[in-house]
Amino acid sequence: MRLNDVWKSSNRSLIRELVVSDFKLRYQNSVLGYLWSLLRPMMLFGVLYVVFTYVIKVGRGVPYYPSYLLLGIVLWTFFIESTISGMNAITGRGDLVRKVSIPKYAIVVSTTMSAFVNLCLNMVVVVAFMIFSHVPFRPTILIAPLFIGELMVLSMGVSFLLAALFVKYRDFSHIWEVILQVLFYATPIIYPLTLPPLKIAKWMSISPLTQIFQDVRSLMITPQTLTTKEVFDSQVGRIIPILIVIFVAIVGGLYFRARSRYFAEDL
Repeated sequence: MRLNDVWKSSNRSLIRELVVSDFKLRYQNSVLGYLWSLLRPMMLFGVLYVVFTYVIKVGRGVPYYPSYLLLGIVLWTFFIESTISGMNAITGRGDLVRKVSIPKYAIVVSTTMSAFVNLCLNMVVVVAFMIFSHVPFRPTILIAPLFIGELMVLSMGVSFLLAALFVKYRDFSHIWEVILQVLFYATPIIYPLTLPPLKIAKWMSISPLTQIFQDVRSLMITPQTLTTKEVFDSQVGRIIPILIVIFVAIVGGLYFRARSRYFAEDL
């Protein structure tokens, strides 16, 4: 076995141990334990469903709106959890970074993988809810993991960037909270993309989150979902967000690599 293979194997083992450790610490002394990873998005779904179906009535014209809304909330929850955990990954394990020589990127990757485990559990609930709501099964559901993988790459790129920035500039936790609030309402999570005017919908569709959410909904829930490709009436609507994801992943990874040598000093 080559030395490089051993190194890769050891890193995989490290990431796995960090993920397990993260789960144990997160739900330590919690009565419901892992159930909280399922209950949080379900409680948010319940509140938003009542408000936007019976009060504001935004979801009345959306086919299978409960499943449409729940899927959006689950994907959004993953993005929030992975980026916030990623931002705090290095500072949260400061003692480990200062005392042990380990690949710093593995700590950030482990937070994304931990959030991904929660996403998989929540997706089981989404599929069960789809069956309960009589959402027709279509083979296109098998393509949805490709776009969920795109969401993982985006989340990891953002996490690398935030983790490196947060070590030196602690104000970024507050800045990111504000940005997340803006993104929540600027992304069609609780309302359909058909609601805003076309000019605004085009600007919204440039966001990778909008492109990913709408594509996954189109593949899993209903083909009537307006995707970014249809908003632009060309593949440009899908290519631009994907290029943004690649750009964020590269910039985040390079910046994290450049700053990682100074983490022990800044912590």
